[in-house]
Amino acid sequence: MLEGPQAAEVEREVRAAVARYEAALAADDLAELDALFAPGESTVRADPAGVVVSHAAISDYRRGRGGAPAREITALHVRVHAPGVATALAETLRPDGTRGLQTQVWERGAAGWQVRVAHVSSTPPPDGADPGLSRSDPATWRVTGSPLVAPTGTGPLDGVRLAVKDLVSVAGQQVGAGNPVVLAESLPAAAHAPVLARLLAAGAQVRGIARTDELAYSLSGTNVHHGSPANPWGAGLVVGGSTNGPASAVARSSADVGLGTDTAGSIRVPASYCGLHGLRPTHGAVPLTGVLPLAASFDTLGWLTRDAGLLHRVAGVLLPDAAPVTSLLLAEDLLALADPPVVAALARAAAELSAATGLPLSTQEWTTPEERERWFTAFRTVQGAEAWAAHGAWITAHPGVLGPGVAQRFADGAAVTADALAAAREVVAGGRAALAGRLPAGGAVLMPAASSTAPPIAADPARKAEYRAATLRLTCLAGVGGLPVAVAPAALVDGLPVGLAAVGAAGSDTALTALLAGWDRRLTPPA
Repeated sequence: MLEGPQAAEVEREVRAAVARYEAALAADDLAELDALFAPGESTVRADPAGVVVSHAAISDYRRGRGGAPAREITALHVRVHAPGVATALAETLRPDGTRGLQTQVWERGAAGWQVRVAHVSSTPPPDGADPGLSRSDPATWRVTGSPLVAPTGTGPLDGVRLAVKDLVSVAGQQVGAGNPVVLAESLPAAAHAPVLARLLAAGAQVRGIARTDELAYSLSGTNVHHGSPANPWGAGLVVGGSTNGPASAVARSSADVGLGTDTAGSIRVPASYCGLHGLRPTHGAVPLTGVLPLAASFDTLGWLTRDAGLLHRVAGVLLPDAAPVTSLLLAEDLLALADPPVVAALARAAAELSAATGLPLSTQEWTTPEERERWFTAFRTVQGAEAWAAHGAWITAHPGVLGPGVAQRFADGAAVTADALAAAREVVAGGRAALAGRLPAGGAVLMPAASSTAPPIAADPARKAEYRAATLRLTCLAGVGGLPVAVAPAALVDGLPVGLAAVGAAGSDTALTALLAGWDRRLTPPA
């Protein structure tokens, strides 16, 4: 058995090859699957139905079966025998509960890593397995039930179906955090997260555990392991992340409330992209016990709904009453960070909110460009360092298991020095004080929830980077300030929704949700 740095590099390469194979299998990409199997007469594939020998015969078999059932790898074990030979044993799970094993012997040749021997086996689905939505929608749901967890009491949330982000502890279930290796190594939770327990006691039920970007460190809403959940506003559009699974479930009416986290916009951006209401609470207002962390200085637990009334009802269960909003301020400096069509649509929406609620609306600048850049840089530094502190040891012990974008963000966090972190914390503290001082008593500051409409999943990477950079400069402000933000689906731009965000003083959460309930803006996706 090969060991040491060379073995570690081979293992990383084989894990990447297995990931390519799984992606090709899911897409039924026959050309890619052919390329990943070694040529010649000695290549073998076997399952309980029999043995197929030779590359040509395996290729013919694959073309005749019409694709493979959907599945995810819950654990992957790689053993390196020599610099060019390794065995990969994958534990797999289908949406209906069927578990399987796939053993592959990989060889490295002139064409790279290819499978020489493969064996597949599976168990029958467990008795009582729920064949529901998760079977046809594995990009949105990890597991579902009818319900998965029943309510423990009755109250204002009777009959409300929850889509719980796969970071929140659900008793008897594992936390997968958007990564199959995390899921495989996770033990079932002994108890519900306190916030979930309170919702269940108020009459809510858990429809299922919904997907997230890996370790919640992304705003894209895509996942290299599970794909991108559907956005009902258009095929091929991102949902936004990292609360992407709950957002998709709520937007498509397979859940009523999406329970998720927001560190740098992961409630607000999906709300904007999917035409939903959402709340990022005041930092610390909702307990994060039983929730997998990302960056403790900025993490919050919030929720998404289709209508503002339900957003406010959930707030009433989890948060104290607050004095009502008495004035509105449209931040023209922040509005200008959005795409021009979004700017015009949200300016009209702000005027409509003022008219609907009878609240006075003023327009002024809230920040300066220099402040925004300084606060944004400090926010990213603290977030990255805290994310690495939370997950760096696990990532170091599992090289190659994260998608490239997420892996790079963690690597950037690992590079933050103690001096740089201390300096960034000082900037964040100064920004928090400055923003608190600019919030008028009873005022709500209006701004874009995201800089654009939902971009295509296949958008040019450079354009995606522009979307992300502009949106983060908007969303990081609430993180720096520790402030609550409520989002309403405010308008359509070229047929796609955009969200108007209302920022309030710390503790004004229910005032913001009441403001939106008084407007009750709703947008309906196309049929």
